[in-house]
Amino acid sequence: MDDYPLLNLFLTMLELFLFVVWFFLLFKIVTDVFRSHDLGGWGKAGWTVFIIVLPFLGVLIYLIARGKSMASRDVEQAQAADAAFKAYIKDAAATQGSGDADSHAEVLVKLADLRAGGVITEAEFQKAKDKLLA
Repeated sequence: MDDYPLLNLFLTMLELFLFVVWFFLLFKIVTDVFRSHDLGGWGKAGWTVFIIVLPFLGVLIYLIARGKSMASRDVEQAQAADAAFKAYIKDAAATQGSGDADSHAEVLVKLADLRAGGVITEAEFQKAKDKLLA
């Protein structure tokens, strides 16, 4: 390593970093091409061939022509994933059985309201809560 100057080491690290960034950008654009719903089959094929045959020019032109819509597609995908996740959480949190059954949390809130209103005693509340959580 004595004959390899520090500047060359930094330049080599920069080249490696740019190489990784280039492939990230290339895969991001190819993914965006196939994710886009406003492009037809021939449009997707054309962009893919353009990016493969002339990669630097193809990527640059794609970013100029469709860069703004890339962000909107990313936002749409993130919102769809978030909505699906929230729907899954709601479904998983629901009790077993019929779809209109109260969740455990709702039943506990009702029991606490009954206890606070003096309808049931503390012992009855604890017994119902233990039965519910068992």
